[in-house]
Amino acid sequence: MKIVDKYFGCDVFSKREMEKYLPNSIYKQMVKVMEDGDELPPQIADVVANAMKDWAMDKGATHYTHWFQPMTGITAEKHDAFINPTGPNTVISDFRGKELIKGEPDASSFPSGGLRATFEARGYTAWDPTSYAFVKEKTLYIPTLFCSYDGSALDKKTPLLRSIDALNTSAVRLLNLMGYDTKKINITVGPEQEYFLIDEAMYKQRLDLMVTGRTLFGAPPVKGQELDDHYFGNINERVKAYMEEVDEELWKLGVFAKTEHKEVAPCQFELAPVYTSTNQANDQNQLTMEILQRCATRHGFVCLLHEKPFEGINGSGKHNNWSFTTDEGENVLEPGDSPQDNIRFLTMLAAIIKGVDEYQDLLRISVASAGNDHRLGANEAPPAIISIYLGEELTSILQAIEEGREYVDQIDKKLELGVSALPQIAKDSTDRNRTSPFAFTGNKFEFRMLGSNLNISCPNTILNTIVAEELDQFATELECYPKEMMTEALIGIVRRTLKEHNRIVFSGNGYSEEWKQEAARRGLLELKTTADALPHYTDPKNLALFAKHNVYQPHELHARENILLTNYYQVIVIEAKTMIYMLRKEILPAIFSYEAKLAQIIQTKKSCGIVAPMEEKILKDINSPLEIVSDHVDKLETLLQVNPESEKEAARFAADALLPLMEAIRALTDTIEKNVSKSEWPLPDYNDILFKSFQ
Repeated sequence: MKIVDKYFGCDVFSKREMEKYLPNSIYKQMVKVMEDGDELPPQIADVVANAMKDWAMDKGATHYTHWFQPMTGITAEKHDAFINPTGPNTVISDFRGKELIKGEPDASSFPSGGLRATFEARGYTAWDPTSYAFVKEKTLYIPTLFCSYDGSALDKKTPLLRSIDALNTSAVRLLNLMGYDTKKINITVGPEQEYFLIDEAMYKQRLDLMVTGRTLFGAPPVKGQELDDHYFGNINERVKAYMEEVDEELWKLGVFAKTEHKEVAPCQFELAPVYTSTNQANDQNQLTMEILQRCATRHGFVCLLHEKPFEGINGSGKHNNWSFTTDEGENVLEPGDSPQDNIRFLTMLAAIIKGVDEYQDLLRISVASAGNDHRLGANEAPPAIISIYLGEELTSILQAIEEGREYVDQIDKKLELGVSALPQIAKDSTDRNRTSPFAFTGNKFEFRMLGSNLNISCPNTILNTIVAEELDQFATELECYPKEMMTEALIGIVRRTLKEHNRIVFSGNGYSEEWKQEAARRGLLELKTTADALPHYTDPKNLALFAKHNVYQPHELHARENILLTNYYQVIVIEAKTMIYMLRKEILPAIFSYEAKLAQIIQTKKSCGIVAPMEEKILKDINSPLEIVSDHVDKLETLLQVNPESEKEAARFAADALLPLMEAIRALTDTIEKNVSKSEWPLPDYNDILFKSFQ
């Protein structure tokens, strides 16, 4: 039996491995590069590269790759062998500092949103030493950034690192004004990953799953999740074996995979890691999704990471647990043991409340996609309206602070602020509200709107940046006060902020119609679709925010808006084409065949003087919607010939014209499926997929 402690992180070029392979003086410089953000001195680059190569080859590696995250949202890699020729039939394994630090992949086929023309194919990868290199399948993977010739970010990771710097700068500035000696903060994230497992053979019989990741057709199963009997249930042996392999692969790569269980829907599961630094959490979540899918095939499964694979069945999300600590390891989102620490907690809380209120649109944009639109607002995911849940106790305390009155606590354990005019704060008095998009859960915020296949860099980039902005504003205001008035000034800032931004705080049922009406009265945004949300990306206030903190320059943000709008349109067009193909080639021929058999039965019975009311009713129930389906398919094919003039028009066209028609076609086809013999239906149905996958 393998002992995890012995092999955890064995495929990672960790500090432990660096210390073995690097001279001591260079090892110490390398640690400073990683921990303090110092630049790698050019004179040691060759030594580091050679040590990394030796370590990787000792692990069996023959190639290396700069591993990056282009704006496709997934990872990209180009593999090069370590070998260099030394003669006609001889080679030497070599890896130099210049190859470690910078690569030059062809950038022409990656989305750029206009950041470079197609004929300007050059793109550069730059080593990110703050994320550990690792070996996987005989290749050394080097985490990198990806930029264009002029330095514009062509990837998801560069803006994330910029936002980490922005939040660090603002937080350190404010904390030091508050009397702390803080040199650096550490932003942590723990992304809980949901996914579906289905049988590979059934998957391969459904073109919609293979092409789009979701079922475009499917009548409801006889049993769904009504009994709540799947959640936290006993794990099937075949699935358990799969999970064990996933854990082992992740543990070798240093991923803190810890919790796994059945989720609410049939065939749905969750894997949750221990929190780690945001940059590493981002890379590790990309690895987690890859390994979930790769291991599945070895067990006869397919892992679905689409946000909504099955209509009427819960989709999959990703809960982004976000917080940050000081260099002393103190969580600033946790009430402390002193009045000063509690005021720090309230100040940080106020800044987050203000940021979420002022930048609701950006948080909604950060999770926007064609797939996630199917999921948000159902009884499985938060609504598209952004709000903050703080728990009843903390909400009541903040209301008392806002109103300048004393708060009468309900429980015994309290935290003091050292100011008699303020209430005492109860520790750990928050419950969970599953309908809240952004919930405070004790010492962190849980951003619950992310879809399961989303790259977590964008939500965290935006979250870091908006909080950086609010902390920066607080610090600028505090600089006007003498030290002896700092506490009073902070309390004033907190009280004013709560009064001005309390509309974003909501503790009730986010699914209710009453909340939608209340949210509208409060002036909160309800951006129902990606087409509604994305055009706000480049609103003047957002352009100014990102430029101020050097996270995105205006041209980089415009590019991302264009890329996301185009992706939304193209995803829906691909789904529409797949739908038409499946209808024309598979579903309609099967229906015609079944209708012919029914008609023959009816005719035979009548020729014998026997009435056939049941067969006639079934035939009518099939043929009536079938005629409408035929007309709708013709119309959908016509609509696909339309060429919208701009990305925004294309997204709007997909949302307003294509999707409603596709939904109508699906509803009618699913009705027909209920009346067609199972032996005649050409696709594995929901009963097959959801309940026979583990047999």
